[in-house]
Amino acid sequence: MGTLSEIDAHTGLYAVFGDPVGHSLSPAIHNRAFHETGHNGVYVALRVRDIEAAVAAVRSLSLRGVSITVPHKTAVIPFLDHVDATAQAIGAVNTIVNQDGCLRGYNTDAPAAVQALKDLVSLAGRKVAILGAGGAARAVGFGLAAEKVPIVVVNRTRSRGKELAQRLGAGFEAIEDYQPADDTILINTTPVGMWPQVDAVPFPPERLKPGMVVMDIIYNPLHSRLLEEAVARGCPTLNGVPMFVYQGALQFKLWTEQEAPLSVMRQVVTDALDNAASGNGQRSPSERGPQ
Repeated sequence: MGTLSEIDAHTGLYAVFGDPVGHSLSPAIHNRAFHETGHNGVYVALRVRDIEAAVAAVRSLSLRGVSITVPHKTAVIPFLDHVDATAQAIGAVNTIVNQDGCLRGYNTDAPAAVQALKDLVSLAGRKVAILGAGGAARAVGFGLAAEKVPIVVVNRTRSRGKELAQRLGAGFEAIEDYQPADDTILINTTPVGMWPQVDAVPFPPERLKPGMVVMDIIYNPLHSRLLEEAVARGCPTLNGVPMFVYQGALQFKLWTEQEAPLSVMRQVVTDALDNAASGNGQRSPSERGPQ
């Protein structure tokens, strides 16, 4: 909704549940999308520590849709009525749709990551290396596994990396041993390099090769140290903004059954990050690309 005067008894309530959540850009993109499409809705950020109680509130207050972010993406699952097969396989839900009291859980991070990559490069004939083995790595991995792309999980902790690799039907390499091929798409799903530790890199830059594509799901800073090193070596690069926007757009469509205004949502994110960077220090989201 554009102004408070437009909020009425028919306004649908939407929210993001997380802890912390005050920094989230989701209210900005969704409220702008509601305004642009004329959808009578308002979206707020709610700090939630007790996810079971929060889901009960979704039912009692008839919230129409909810974004779920850290640390609740897995913990929320037992309290939902139905979980989409993709979200079930990933083990994480980032979207709740309230369909007449039936709460359905989805994961829009996985298809968002795939679409962001496809906008930059063809996946045909490529190999993918996923840095990390956490929740974001699972979402990205399952999305790409559905595309039948060969995947290797690259992680410092061998036990976690091997566990994810087994779930994906992928290979595993310890980060200290991994040497990427020229046709590799390298995707950082770890928080290494996120503001304020902007000089950190999750992978040795000297191993990057000109034929590689490098994606970092971090969007603060917009150009991480990893991406800067990749550009210097002639690699096409992708930051976390497209993935973040796509996952939000897919949420919007699930909630409203309308196509999301992608270009407007993307501009909201880049303007917010540019404004924060030019002010008194950069905004510091605890999230990366997804939610």
